[in-house]
Amino acid sequence: MSSTRPVAVVVGAGPGLGLASARAFAAAGHDVALVGRREGTLAGLAAAVEADGHGTDVGWTALDVADSGALAAAVERFARHTGRLDVLHHNVSVYRPGGLGAVGPAELLEDLAVGAGSLLAAVDAARPHLAAVGGTVLLTGSGAADHPDPGALTLGPQKAAVRALLVGLAPALAAEGVHAATLTVRGMLRPGTAFDPDRVAARLLALADERHGPREGWTVEHEMTG
Repeated sequence: MSSTRPVAVVVGAGPGLGLASARAFAAAGHDVALVGRREGTLAGLAAAVEADGHGTDVGWTALDVADSGALAAAVERFARHTGRLDVLHHNVSVYRPGGLGAVGPAELLEDLAVGAGSLLAAVDAARPHLAAVGGTVLLTGSGAADHPDPGALTLGPQKAAVRALLVGLAPALAAEGVHAATLTVRGMLRPGTAFDPDRVAARLLALADERHGPREGWTVEHEMTG
């Protein structure tokens, strides 16, 4: 069924920022599609967004985002079902406790496939649909990209890689009329603080709205310091 409402896809939807992002876009008039790992969690998130009462249609698909084929297929299904795709929000990372001696090359590459590789798969699938409506790609970044956690060695490389990847993709996306923005959150996500997920989601929504402005005003890298 085609939708006249804009559609936002949240890849890496969970009960923190993923839910806050979905709610923010729903409140702004978007229909929402959620991608995550656990069916039960996604069903609960969808129910929470629908309960907000904005008339939002919410779809969801449970999958391993490291499976590029499954992720691309899910994005395509959402776009076909709604007839459009306006916002792709990538909110994926793996927190694996472990420092030197506890994490090896296999774990590092596995986590990079999830935290960074999934962005490339999702963008590649979403790109023609985003280009058709002048959409946007949003990325949740982290200060761990610049100040890695020695106790979770794979997190910093994920966040550095995914930010660099979107910066590298941005010129080609812009040439197709697709806006790209990464928001580096330089603090711990925690309700009731400067890094409350709802505050971060509001900033992401504002960045997404920049797609409606002149292309020469688009800026890829942004940060939130509290």
